Amino acid sequence: MMKTEMVINNNFFRWFRSKWTEEPLFSTAIAFLIMLILQTLVLGFDYDSLGSWFQSWLNNWINILRNNASVGIIALGMTLVIMTGGIDLAVGSTLVVTGAFTMILVDTGTKGILAFLGLTGFPAFFVTIILVVVLGCLLGSLIGLTITKGNVPPFIVTLGAMMIFRSVTQHFMQGYNPKVPLEFLQIASFKMGNYMIMPIVYWAVIAYILYYVSKRTTFGRQIIAVGSNEKAARLSGVHVHKVRLRVYALMGLLVSIAALIQVSRIGSMDFSNAGRGIEMDAIAAAVVGGTSMSGGRGFILGTVFGMLIIAVMNNLLNLFGVPPFLREAFKGIIVIGAVLLQRKEKMA
Repeated sequence: MMKTEMVINNNFFRWFRSKWTEEPLFSTAIAFLIMLILQTLVLGFDYDSLGSWFQSWLNNWINILRNNASVGIIALGMTLVIMTGGIDLAVGSTLVVTGAFTMILVDTGTKGILAFLGLTGFPAFFVTIILVVVLGCLLGSLIGLTITKGNVPPFIVTLGAMMIFRSVTQHFMQGYNPKVPLEFLQIASFKMGNYMIMPIVYWAVIAYILYYVSKRTTFGRQIIAVGSNEKAARLSGVHVHKVRLRVYALMGLLVSIAALIQVSRIGSMDFSNAGRGIEMDAIAAAVVGGTSMSGGRGFILGTVFGMLIIAVMNNLLNLFGVPPFLREAFKGIIVIGAVLLQRKEKMA
């Protein structure tokens, strides 16, 4: 009996080790499960009833998901960018540009563009969403064109775009206080039941669409091919530049959606600080979710788990009273650990 148990334990250990080292989604899901258990234990069980405990647990999770929905959407786009072997450091500044453009369009004051044209209410909001999304795509395409046609490394292009976009926005928006109409806030604040979960819904829908694109479409396979071996992809008939351009345009589109959500949640935007560090959160979520920094491999579902792991970690550090400046250190440790695990997988 003892020998049988030892054989079972050894087989389970081998199976678990194989899954952990060879399947990034498995290790990410296990890490998320651990964080979920820790989060539940920290919240405690000192409640009058099971119903009140569950209500508190649910409220906590809804707050975590809602507060991280915008970053989660950007992280999904960052996953595709990294899969092509690229990087986008300009997402925070693109968020500021598209957020500022959103407020200029919906401003009900004398400087509001659509109000000046006599367009208000739902028609104005619809036009705003379309124009902001178009602007996001254009900014992403501009970055993509500079990388592909200019043959400049993505790191350099997006680093320059990060500084240009934010500084130009700050210059033109200084002293300007737009008035965002209350009706526009319903985009993110509309209640389903007793909960404001619209940002979570947007995140989930976009995650599903990109999961389908990455797994079921030619474009998804081309992204993997370009990141795995650009020369081989080109020889097999893949238009490498076109794929990269589309990925960066998609990144811009997703950032513009995140900006719309953020403006409709808060009703304003700090052009100096909004989006700062968001590129690091997006990269961290993708890497923790199993996306390879060298390109060619990435998981949309893994990025969702990665974002949740980081979000729960931030929440736990806040509950434990860890100073804000030290929280970034924990995030850095997780990212380095995730990359080390990837290297270990390649060596195995």
